[in-house]
Amino acid sequence: MIELGVNIDHVATLRQARGTYEPDPVWAAVEAHLGGADGITVHLREDRRHIQDADVRRLRDLVHIKLNLEMAATDEMIGIACTLQPEMAMLVPEGRQEITTEGGLDIVTQEAKLRDAVARLAGAGIVTSVFIDADPAQVDAAARVGARVCELHTGPYAHNFHARGRDAESPAVTAELAKLRNAGAAVRERGMRFNAGHALNYFNVQPVAALAGLRELHIGHAIVARSVFVGLREAVREMKALIREAAA
Repeated sequence: MIELGVNIDHVATLRQARGTYEPDPVWAAVEAHLGGADGITVHLREDRRHIQDADVRRLRDLVHIKLNLEMAATDEMIGIACTLQPEMAMLVPEGRQEITTEGGLDIVTQEAKLRDAVARLAGAGIVTSVFIDADPAQVDAAARVGARVCELHTGPYAHNFHARGRDAESPAVTAELAKLRNAGAAVRERGMRFNAGHALNYFNVQPVAALAGLRELHIGHAIVARSVFVGLREAVREMKALIREAAA
C-alpha cells in the first residue's frame, strides 16, 4: 500500500504572512491525520521562511503518525534532527532565492559531505532519505553514501504534464514518467526505498502512484490549496483515494 505524507509547510507560510499565531501547523497535522495521511512532512529551512523551530518541536511531541523532516545537510540542521528524532530526515538542496525546492540534491559532487551527514543521522537512529532527480548516477551515489530512501523529484514530470495540456500520453510526459520508472527500479535494486514527490496534484498524481514498487508520495502545496475550498481533512481524503485507486 502506498503511503501519503502530507507537507504542511504552506499552512505556516500563511501564518507567517501576517506574523501571527494562526493557522497552526499542529492543528493542520491533526486534520491531515484524520483525513488519512500516513505521515507529516515539514521543511525547516535555514531562513525559517515558514516552519519554525517551535513548530517542529510541537509536531514531534504531538503528532501520532510519522514525522519526516526535510532539511539541508548542515551541521545546524543535523544537530536539530538528532535532538528531535523524527522518523525520517530527508536531505534536500536549498537556495535562499528559490520559491521552493527547484531540483534534486547533487550527491555525485558532494559525496564525502553527504556520507558524513547520513552517517550522523543513521547513528541517531533516524531513517535517512535523499531527494534526487531521476538520474541513475544520483541513484548510485545515494547508495554509496548509505541512504535508506530515495525520493525521486517528480517536478519535471508534473511541469510537462501541465504544459502539454494535461495529456498523460504526450511524448514529453511519458518520457519523464519512464525516467521515474527506471530510476525507481534502480533504487529498489540497490536495496533502498522508492519514494516520490514534488509538484504533484489531483490531476497528475495517478500515473506516478501506479509505478511499481513505490512506497510513499509526499505532497503539500496542492493539498493545502485544495483545503482552502473543502477543508484539509477532505483534501487529504480526496488525494488518498486517488492514490489508492491508481495503485490498485
